Amino acid sequence: MYSEKVMDHFRNPRNVGEIEDADGIGEVGNPKCGDIMKMYLKIKDNKIEDVKFKTFGCGSAIASSSMATEMIKGKSIDEAMELSNKAVAEALDGLPPVKMHCSVLAEQAVKSALLDYSKKNNVHIKGLEDFVPENDDFHGCKIE
Repeated sequence: MYSEKVMDHFRNPRNVGEIEDADGIGEVGNPKCGDIMKMYLKIKDNKIEDVKFKTFGCGSAIASSSMATEMIKGKSIDEAMELSNKAVAEALDGLPPVKMHCSVLAEQAVKSALLDYSKKNNVHIKGLEDFVPENDDFHGCKIE
């Protein structure tokens, strides 16, 4: 059901934790559904110098967060903006269809942290103009 890469990133997640003096922090997800991702970015000279995450959720959510951090660490802001949920899922050698929302959360957590960075530093980041992180009705979760 899960690829070896998903299991590896779940069992041995990379870049777990938080950055106390983060330049950008993004949190996405829905506590009523159980998947919450928080992403911390340290940015210097337009490059993601460090990235950490904290995820509350299933193994696929943890693996997606871990892989996303690996994919953007050391990259420019523009390169990080190109991260897609599809790229995260492919880098993990696939996710079951019912778990694809985890890769969407990972993409959104990165963009949410970049949006926070752009607001704090009055910097325009191309592609974030209309970005609004998903929340209450994320991935079809039923909220009563």
